[in-house]
Order: sequence, then structure tokens, then C-alpha cells
Amino acid sequence: MEMVKLEEEYENRDTIQQNTQRKNSRKKNRGAADKLYLTLLVAFGCIFLTFSDGWGIYVKPLQNAGDGLLSIVKRYPDGTDKQQVEALANNLTTLVGEGVFPNIVAAENIVDATDANAENDAEGDKEVVYQTVEDDYFADAVFIGDSRIVGMYEYGGLEEISTFYASTGLSVHKLFTSAIVPVEGQKKKITIEEALSREQFAKVYLMVGINEMGTGTVESFLEKYAECVAHIRELQPDAMIYLQSIMKVTEERSLQGDYITNEGIDSRNEGIAAIADNENIFYLDVNPTVCDETGAMVAGYTYDGVHLKAQYIALWKDFLKCHAVMQTGENK
Repeated sequence: MEMVKLEEEYENRDTIQQNTQRKNSRKKNRGAADKLYLTLLVAFGCIFLTFSDGWGIYVKPLQNAGDGLLSIVKRYPDGTDKQQVEALANNLTTLVGEGVFPNIVAAENIVDATDANAENDAEGDKEVVYQTVEDDYFADAVFIGDSRIVGMYEYGGLEEISTFYASTGLSVHKLFTSAIVPVEGQKKKITIEEALSREQFAKVYLMVGINEMGTGTVESFLEKYAECVAHIRELQPDAMIYLQSIMKVTEERSLQGDYITNEGIDSRNEGIAAIADNENIFYLDVNPTVCDETGAMVAGYTYDGVHLKAQYIALWKDFLKCHAVMQTGENK
């Protein structure tokens, strides 16, 4: 009888140990499943946000990976072995290696990549709070640019309030070398570089780019444009710099067949917008104010397909007045 009891006691102990081991194994598997699920959930979110513009080509691989994930997670409570988890991870790594998800280097780095992208997005997408102001906001501003800025000077009503360094034909290549700034009391003119070295402004409004359409490439233009902005920052370290979009032309002018096209203007404006940091340098897209539903300048607003008529300069000016950033201590 004592032997039978001992045998039963040992059997009960073995059963308890086996049950405990199974429970621990299941908990471990469920923990691994949860971790993998969260990792892939974040990864899929990152992929969606990154590639939403071309989502169609990513649907199938995501569906396959998602189906595999769900099937594994459903079976985990019953004790899925580690090989299935590794197989799914390897499948994702293969997708990465084939270039399906080119912004993610490996499956095990998905979470890290997501965190890094989130930090970069937070830095690059700083919200700008614009205020509406009166004309006196531009009293300490200088407007730099080509014939469009000349139009603002002549018909914008700011000629007695603001400073203008503008000339027909001005480009990024001549921005600091052309002597276009009159010197009070003298017959000579000086360069914009010399003028900016002599006087400090709180705001700099820049619009150039239409005269460069027929020269170089988009890349070479943007490289030179960025150099000009950097040099303005050196000369005016305390100023806010407003980068105004290159104003588009009418549809008829764009289709004329020469170098000035709205498609080319769009490409350059995208690059100009990317230069803004939304801290000291701001991008102002004036085009929605002067363009129609086709994205081209309203034909009735212009006399030559490129320049605004005098009475429509006010639309541009009002846009600037509704997109002002306040400096510390500046009244609204």
C-alpha cells in the first residue's frame, strides 16, 4: 500500500510539473506573440504612412504578411513553436531585401526605424501659427526679387513703408552681383549683398525663379537658390526669411512650348518649400490665391500670362498680410 501511495504521489508531482511547464511555455509564447504583433503593427503603420502615395504595389505583400501573423497569433495559446515566429520574421526580412520596403533595413529594426522616422517628422513638420497683420508689419521688411517684386513695389502700396531690392530679370545667379540698389543722394547703385551688409531687417521676402526656367536643371537651380538663402541668413542673422513660391503662369502661356511651364515651376517650388525650417525660414505659397481650378494663373489676372495686372497685386499683398509670423515682443 505504501508503494502504491508513493507511486501515485510521484505521478501527481510529475503531472503538476508538466502542467506548470506547459503553462510557462504558453505564457512565454503569448508574450512573444504580443511582442511580435506590436512590432509588426508599428511596422505596417510606418509602411503605410511612408508609401501611401503608391499604396497599390504594397497591398499584396502586406496582406500575405498580415495573414501569416494573424494565423500564428490565433494558434499561440495552444503552443506555437518558435520556428513559426522565425519563419514569419525571415519572410519580412526577405521582403526588405527584395526592395519591397526600401526604407526599412531589416525586420528586427522595424521599431527603431519607426521611432527615428517619427522624431524626424516631428522636427520637420513644425506647425506654423500665422497671424493677420496691417501694412505696418512690413515697415522693417525688405522685398527681394525679380519683375514680380517690381510689380509689388509699383502697385502694392508698400513703396513708402517697406524696402525693395528688385529688378526685372533678376535671378539667383545675379542676386548678389548685380548693382540694382539705389544709394540715397548718389547716382551710383550697389549690389544687394552690399545693401544687406549696411542695413538690418526683421523680415526678408524673397521671390525669384521665373527667369531661371530656361537655364540649367531643377537641381542646379535649387542648389543655387539654397546657397542664396544661406547667404541672406549670414547677412541678416536676426531676420525671418519668407520664401515666396514662384508664381505660376496662365495655362495658355504654359502650353506655349518654350521653357516656361507650370510643371517646371511646380518642381522648383517643391524644392523651395523643402528649404523652409518653419523656425526662421518660412515657405509661402501664393499660387492658390492667383490660380484657377486647373492650377494655372487666372487668365483675367494678367496682361501677358506671367505678370499680375496692377489691380490684382492686392490679392497677393492680402495673402502676405494673412500669413505673418510674429517675433518675440512684436505686437499683433
